[in-house]
Amino acid sequence: MQRQIVILFTLAAFALATSGCMKDEFGNRRPMTDAEKGVFIGAASGAGIGYLAKKDRHAKGALIGAIGGGIAGGLVGNYMDNQKKDLENVLASEVEHGAITIDKLPEHALRVTMTAQTAFDFDSATIKPGFDPAMDRIGNVFQRYGKTHITVIGHTDNIGTAQYNLQLSQRRARAVESYLQGKGVVEQRLVSDGKGESAPRASNTSEEGRRLNRRVEIVIEPVVES
Repeated sequence: MQRQIVILFTLAAFALATSGCMKDEFGNRRPMTDAEKGVFIGAASGAGIGYLAKKDRHAKGALIGAIGGGIAGGLVGNYMDNQKKDLENVLASEVEHGAITIDKLPEHALRVTMTAQTAFDFDSATIKPGFDPAMDRIGNVFQRYGKTHITVIGHTDNIGTAQYNLQLSQRRARAVESYLQGKGVVEQRLVSDGKGESAPRASNTSEEGRRLNRRVEIVIEPVVES
């Protein structure tokens, strides 16, 4: 069932994004911006990656043991909604300036997206010192909401070779994963992956599209009691 939900969501998001149309305040159809397309395409790709990473790298029993038990099924929605509100509160400045976006995904999952140009210098996998306060606040929220699995996913634009971009995205994802571990997030909750240029949110034909594609996503999934 979970796989079917993700597939249906992905197809719907792709159809909406590729149709390229939204409505303005007068109800007239207009082309979607790169940012609007990215919201739909990125949400679909992020959801699927998170589920696969958990299945491949973390046996549910070991994960539940490490975090002291999962969330009771009836409490999941409220737990994740509260976590989203707390992330929005502590990251309000970054969200306002476009450095971070916070989205809701299927199955109560969340996604925090950081622009790579804000968190990293060009061609670097070292988190900028100026972004440490935001990372600290993210880590503090993850500590308070400890019954989740966290997948860190790096992405790039298509400038450079595909192999180099893949490696750069992996290094950036590992840097964020290591930072969160350093803030006390339980190791068993974390996994990182890099997708290079293979999962763009927008077209790489414009600088705005490339800016949207240079990003690190953190997919947060509830660990539910069996």
